[in-house]
Amino acid sequence: MTSRRFPAPWQIGQIPGGLKVLDANGQALAYVYAREERADVAGALTFDEARRVAANIAKLPELLRK
Repeated sequence: MTSRRFPAPWQIGQIPGGLKVLDANGQALAYVYAREERADVAGALTFDEARRVAANIAKLPELLRK
């Protein structure tokens, strides 16, 4: 079996202004930016929306195994 380049499990970490998705080695795979104040006016994601997006990205290894 070959080793995976971005091993599971993937986790979500908080950064200023958003969230990041990390693999099991701590490698950052994705950044999802958000803002609470005036997010609708700025066309940005709220933190709740960003959390849902990051959670779905973090689930990808599980979904690909099926």
